[in-house]
Amino acid sequence: MSQATLYLGLMSGTSIDSIDAAAVSFDQGQLKLLGTYTHPISDALRLNILNLSQPGLDSVQLYGETDHLLGHLFADAALALMASLSIGPDDIVAIGSHGQTIRHSPPKTNSIAFSQQIGDANIIAARTGCSVVSDFRRKDVALGGHGAPLVPAFHHSLFSHPQRQRVIANIGGIANITVLPADGACYGFDTGPGNLLLDAWCKRHTGKRYDDKGAWGATGQVDAALLKQLKTHPFLGLEAPKSTGREEFNLAWLESILTDHSLPPENVQATLTAFTAQTLGDAISALDDNIDEVYVCGGGAFNNQLMARLEETLPGSVVSMTDDLGLAPSWVEACAFAWLARQRVLSLPGNLPRVTGASRPAILGALYLP
Repeated sequence: MSQATLYLGLMSGTSIDSIDAAAVSFDQGQLKLLGTYTHPISDALRLNILNLSQPGLDSVQLYGETDHLLGHLFADAALALMASLSIGPDDIVAIGSHGQTIRHSPPKTNSIAFSQQIGDANIIAARTGCSVVSDFRRKDVALGGHGAPLVPAFHHSLFSHPQRQRVIANIGGIANITVLPADGACYGFDTGPGNLLLDAWCKRHTGKRYDDKGAWGATGQVDAALLKQLKTHPFLGLEAPKSTGREEFNLAWLESILTDHSLPPENVQATLTAFTAQTLGDAISALDDNIDEVYVCGGGAFNNQLMARLEETLPGSVVSMTDDLGLAPSWVEACAFAWLARQRVLSLPGNLPRVTGASRPAILGALYLP
């Protein structure tokens, strides 16, 4: 190629399972996914990230070392994707790197709002030879917003339809929705836990990082009393805009509730599956807009039990995956950060104040040159 036309998106979410890398082009504004790559995160590095995510086990030394190691890991993912497509830095306008969130302290729940992601973008730029856009969230926070979720602006550009009332449900570690009414509006918010609790409970009792297709949870029974107690979490009653993370929904919180219950582990897993599905479904059912279609992306789209229970909560809507809209569920978020990098390069806003609560639209991200 004689001129750079491509963008790469790098994403590691709350589940801390891997780094997703996607290469995309935007021909006349239309996204085309050209290639993907998934890079694993080692157990040791994942433990470092988890320790940084909770007070008491974190330190400046651990922060610096993990930021450095993650920078190299994100660079590894980008370079592997570039090699697989036989492209070089001259082909790439910019890489959008979300980084790894280690602490999210949004307005309303904390007196000092901040959202911190790590994965040194200087290292990514130096090793790839590409410009890198990172640190997407903090400008929105500086303007009074949550800095999250950021993907609704991308969903709006890609998935809105003039005759259909749609919701895009992203089920990562945390679940969030983007509401796309037929009138062209867009809003959204975090609804509560996605896979985070499911993965943690599965890891503890089976040794596996996640419940493949929801098979283990399918062997258990939903406990109505536990489900009712889980749904008393204060976050679920907050008005939007709202966002959450591992700080609110974690194993320690779950275990504090389980002291009131004596259940087999598989019943807890089944109940956690229902908890994610019902909180997501309840949020969609409570919308002022009557929703025709719900399209799911993120890892939760591949949990058959979770999808079945979500369908049960939304009998009036068609529930499907974003495959049906032309983009596989696994790659929506990585593509979103490629798109956000493009917004930064073009000096266009990347946030939606109605979603995040920021005082105005803003150009998001800092640019790191190679």
